Amino acid sequence: MNQEPILIFDFGSQFAQLIARRVRELNVFCQLVRHDLPAARVRELNPKGLIFSGGPASVYEKSAPKCDPKIYDLGIPILGICYGMHLVSHDLGAKVDPAHSREFGRAILHVHSATGFLEGLPDKSTVWMSHGDQVNQSSNDFEMLASTDTCPWAAVRHKTRPIYGIQFHPEVNHTEQGRLILKNFLMNICGCHALWKMQTFIDRTISEIREKVGNNRVICGLSGGVDSSVVAALLLKAIGPQAACIFVDNGLLRMGEADAVRKMFSEWYKADLHMVDAEKRFLDALKDVSDPQLKRKTIGYHFIEVFKQEARSIPNAKFLAQGTLYPDVIESGGAVDGPAATIKTHHNVGGLPKELGFELIEPLRDLFKDEVRRLGVELGLPEELVWRHPFPGPGLAVRCLGNITKDRLEILRKADKIFLQELKESGWYKKTSQAFVVLLPVQSVGVMGDGRTYENAVALRAVQTDDFMTADWSHLPHDFLAKISTRIINEVRGVNRVVYDISSKPPATIEWE
Repeated sequence: MNQEPILIFDFGSQFAQLIARRVRELNVFCQLVRHDLPAARVRELNPKGLIFSGGPASVYEKSAPKCDPKIYDLGIPILGICYGMHLVSHDLGAKVDPAHSREFGRAILHVHSATGFLEGLPDKSTVWMSHGDQVNQSSNDFEMLASTDTCPWAAVRHKTRPIYGIQFHPEVNHTEQGRLILKNFLMNICGCHALWKMQTFIDRTISEIREKVGNNRVICGLSGGVDSSVVAALLLKAIGPQAACIFVDNGLLRMGEADAVRKMFSEWYKADLHMVDAEKRFLDALKDVSDPQLKRKTIGYHFIEVFKQEARSIPNAKFLAQGTLYPDVIESGGAVDGPAATIKTHHNVGGLPKELGFELIEPLRDLFKDEVRRLGVELGLPEELVWRHPFPGPGLAVRCLGNITKDRLEILRKADKIFLQELKESGWYKKTSQAFVVLLPVQSVGVMGDGRTYENAVALRAVQTDDFMTADWSHLPHDFLAKISTRIINEVRGVNRVVYDISSKPPATIEWE
């Protein structure tokens, strides 16, 4: 498939991934690449267009990130956003200086030329600014397309090259016509045809899996979450019985989770499903372990050991499939010609395949989370699974604060089930990004009937976020919270107090451990 790729040069913007998501939403394939990607490599990749992201630097500083200047001579359309605009303007003869009035937040854009790049924009619209520098025209090579009250050169184009620049951020929701501006650049300027469709991705990926695997078998680690379930469904569609799924029940799952996985993949998909009951092993290993990091390390170690043992029982297995997503690849420094710095080492990238001697298959590595959900829908996975909230790898171990015991986990499961049930029945589940119950390592005095109690306290946590890097607490209605509290205290023996977490991220994190 001709993907007509767009390359997004990352100059350190906090919105770089958001630019990529917006481009994908317009059915155009794109990839983030390092800012200093050589022009020769750009030519090899044969993109339809380039987008230079924003960034925190100033182009006139000696240490400012630059691009290969030969890129400007390739004839490939370029859109510079904020710092990206400063860079192309600076490199092609215009002057960039500190602004007399810095702009952070909303501004009114006045359009002077609503054609081509800005076709269809109204005379005035709201845009989102975040800059301390701006272009001061000192070259006749650029034409002014739009301005704000404090930024005359808010949108420009080069008179002889297909190069455009905007001072504001079209990728954020606060810019009213941002989607149209990006669409104009992709379609009108770059000539893209919106070929990035999910069904096309499925057909291409299935063909690639079949060609790579041949007659060998592929092992897929199932967790019950969205990513691993979509990988499993894709493998089963591609190679059927050659795929073997391993599900490790570590005793740290939500109520009914193991049975749901068994029903879906064994009964519905008729998969070769290996269910490993390792609850005793994990709970024994976690006895008296209360430190969050030690919990994670202990769970990770035993998961690998259990998985390895089961994997070796599957004959002719040569490949291991993982649900690595594009953000994981970017953050691990592994994107094709991607950002040079490793932000973090992701648990899906490396490790287990090498230990087992398997080759790695990552069919989702080009997708963002929202695209994975769309893929799950296309593959026929249940809506409840596709739109499931994220669940941490260590499971309930990091939501059962303090020591972990079977009894404490059962209290947490029952409370969590009530919370999620009420969220789904009320319609609030889809309005929140993540919601769960935390069992606190404290007990409090209460009164039930005529007797004094000294029992557990639980915390409800619900957040709203676009990227999980920052999050705000969900403003659930007070009467709704009261209903949940009453149900938990009445129905879950061992709980006599319910609190609601109203911390945002930062300074707090979404999970408590």
